Amino acid sequence: MLRTVPIDSADDPRLADYTRLTDVGLRTSLEAAHGLFMAEGTKVIVRAVAAGYPVRSILLTRSRLVDLPALETAAAGDAPVYVVPDEVAERLTGYWVHRGALASLGRTELPAVSAVLRDASRIVVLEDLVDHGNVGAIFRCAAALGVDAVLLSPRCADPLYRRSVKVSMGAVFAIPYARMTEWFEGLAELKRNGFKVLALTPDENATPITAASIGAKAALLLGTEGDGLSARWRHEADEAVRIPMHPVARDKGVDSLNVVAAAAIACHLLASRD
Repeated sequence: MLRTVPIDSADDPRLADYTRLTDVGLRTSLEAAHGLFMAEGTKVIVRAVAAGYPVRSILLTRSRLVDLPALETAAAGDAPVYVVPDEVAERLTGYWVHRGALASLGRTELPAVSAVLRDASRIVVLEDLVDHGNVGAIFRCAAALGVDAVLLSPRCADPLYRRSVKVSMGAVFAIPYARMTEWFEGLAELKRNGFKVLALTPDENATPITAASIGAKAALLLGTEGDGLSARWRHEADEAVRIPMHPVARDKGVDSLNVVAAAAIACHLLASRD
């Protein structure tokens, strides 16, 4: 059984894991130092626990005590459940905790890139995406549309940052991922493992993705939100591919999609061509 611990003050040191969750700089430093991450909402917490992440503690607002049985079923052991008034949760975290439940969980060691590639045939590779929401949304697309794994460049945003986890609805726990240790030669290992590397771009000279030769193993490269893929990764890719726009799209001032929409379409097309 989880231990319920009523707390009435946001200054209680036992709540330190939940301090100022909207402060990206503080949270990045704190979570790295203590090897933790946050999951928000009972469903997402349950998925995190099922994926093997150990629970440090749970923060539950009084208005969501109805969720306690589900949390007890998922989180075996004696991790404390700090039960606080709703206004204390808001003062502590920096925002209105409308889902009513937060969990502080311990990180586990990421697998090596080689381990993630071993049993995969369709993967997505993210180069320097810095928006946590976009990373979480792409993980959700990948998990929903049959992609086997995700690789991250060294500077890509953290999939276990609270916003990534929240936007993904726990999909970051459902799909294997690894972080490259080197960007400059980051694609070489993919090629050594037999992957055809496809660079997704809005360039009209690129091959329509529906016409590209995919092969038995394919890796789809998605670039950063503003500038897209780096020149080096575009050059190192085996083929540049694009999502064809409707003929009248340019007349409407639209020549491309945002990275999440592009990822959803490309993942569907990639996974459907086995």
